[in-house]
Amino acid sequence: MSSNAKKPEQNGQVSDAVKGNWVDRYAPARTRPYLRLSRADRPIGTWLLLIPCWWGLLLAMLHDRLATWHDLWVFTGCALGAWLMRGAGCTWNDITDRDFDGAVERTRSRPIPSGQVTVRQALIWMCLQALIAFCILLTFNMAAVWLGILALVPVAIYPFAKRFTWWPQVFLGLAFNWGALFAWTAHRGTLEAPALYLYLAGIAWTLFYDTIYAHQDSEDDALIGIKSTARLFGSQTPMWLSRFLAATVTLMGVACLSALLNSDTGPLSLVLALAGACAMGWHLLWQLNRFDPDDSTRLVALFRSNREAGLIPLLFFAVALLV
Repeated sequence: MSSNAKKPEQNGQVSDAVKGNWVDRYAPARTRPYLRLSRADRPIGTWLLLIPCWWGLLLAMLHDRLATWHDLWVFTGCALGAWLMRGAGCTWNDITDRDFDGAVERTRSRPIPSGQVTVRQALIWMCLQALIAFCILLTFNMAAVWLGILALVPVAIYPFAKRFTWWPQVFLGLAFNWGALFAWTAHRGTLEAPALYLYLAGIAWTLFYDTIYAHQDSEDDALIGIKSTARLFGSQTPMWLSRFLAATVTLMGVACLSALLNSDTGPLSLVLALAGACAMGWHLLWQLNRFDPDDSTRLVALFRSNREAGLIPLLFFAVALLV
């Protein structure tokens, strides 16, 4: 095995990045450390932040049986904003966790602990991403703008959660699923109950997938005192995952009923929307049946498969909008 394969940080690559990703292959050398700070070499996080946005938008469109050109901008703006704010959030996370990251095998090759970027440079990069995202935010209605600003609170708190609670995944869920509230409001102009139920479904989903992900670092986390649901649940993790699975499907189903039951949506659209929640549940069940806390490769694969899991309801919502 080559020295580069043994120590990815020698050529700047992050050890848990997707192999052959576009950042390592095509991005200009000077930009790579900053793109790695933003996790551009690991796009799954952007998908997990974006998908609840699209849930909220599609469900709101279903509620109104209405699709406009503005919705196309909401769809696109959420994608741009998710990329930027995920990047800013990850940069903030790496700034606050720089000492912890240097003590964990999987994260010591990240740009700050490996010396590719200084803390000052990372702060400037974080602010630049957030500023561009704020400019995009200003194109939406005022209710959505205020929601977007309020989203900074869980984003700011999350990196510290692992220091004071065994449930940091809850704080990640609060931050990562805010888009369900935002996109619903961007379409409807006001925050309503269906979006709140969808938000709670997303939080349960985050507890599911990030507990799986956190099992990679359980041993290192125990040594340096980082808390997580993976460490809290231990051998009882499958039981807890089944609970989060049930909560995800149930709450998404309630969101669909709340949005569509008393609207002009026909019964077939309602059935399709509910089927989307159930189909996502089947994917989560597939993950649960393959869960092995001692197989890091499988843990990462299961975690990344949640892009497909989250896209399943979107497909059903889109079909329901067309019938």
